[in-house]
Amino acid sequence: MTTKAPRIAHPTARHGVVRIISKLGLGSRTQAAEWVRQGRVRVNGKLVRDTDQPVRQGVDRIEIEGQVQEAAERLVVMLNKPRGLITSTQDEKGRETVYSCLAGADLPWLAPVGRLDKASEGLLLFSNDPQWAAQLTDPASGPDKTYHVQIDRVPDAALLEALEQGVPVEGETLSAKAVRCLRQGGRNAWLEVVLDEGRNRQIRRLLSAFDVAVLRLVRVAIGPLVLGELPKGQWRVLTTAEVDAFKPRG
Repeated sequence: MTTKAPRIAHPTARHGVVRIISKLGLGSRTQAAEWVRQGRVRVNGKLVRDTDQPVRQGVDRIEIEGQVQEAAERLVVMLNKPRGLITSTQDEKGRETVYSCLAGADLPWLAPVGRLDKASEGLLLFSNDPQWAAQLTDPASGPDKTYHVQIDRVPDAALLEALEQGVPVEGETLSAKAVRCLRQGGRNAWLEVVLDEGRNRQIRRLLSAFDVAVLRLVRVAIGPLVLGELPKGQWRVLTTAEVDAFKPRG
């Protein structure tokens, strides 16, 4: 907790108090709404009971449990996500989520930056800065993402070219920015697939359009950040230099 009021570039903008708390990186909207319902939030000294109470970010004073809040210092964590976990803060079916890997850690509220589906593995980022996360996941300017994908066949040059050319799937054209074969055996192979956008289950749907099944899918890099030797299920905090290395695509 700090003693300075938040400052931003547009002090007259008004948003609901729950949204503002989330934008400041102090907690998720679900957490913020619960704090309001519990009577733990005040705006300009007055107790707030309405989760949509308008607040001028950077002007109105927000207090949680009597302490004035400012934007939290940006924190970015990378996780080597194991297969079988849901990328969500909670799951309505009670399935285990990626937060089980962060359990017990002394960390502030963090949200996933993008997603990996349940069957996928590898590099997953978390941050307490929603605006930074939105820039990173923006399809127009976000960094390329690199995947290693095991498939159920040995590809030929025609297939690799077709994956880059793209194919219509369910009303949209899916393609990869770059594809190459890393290694192959008698019945399967590993591909390196680079995407410059992040559509839902993009690689799986693209390969399925060519009757190719995915055996494993591992994200190994986001822009300049490489998964490296981080053990499965383990996480670490990114350095300032690593965070600053993310630059929007021109």
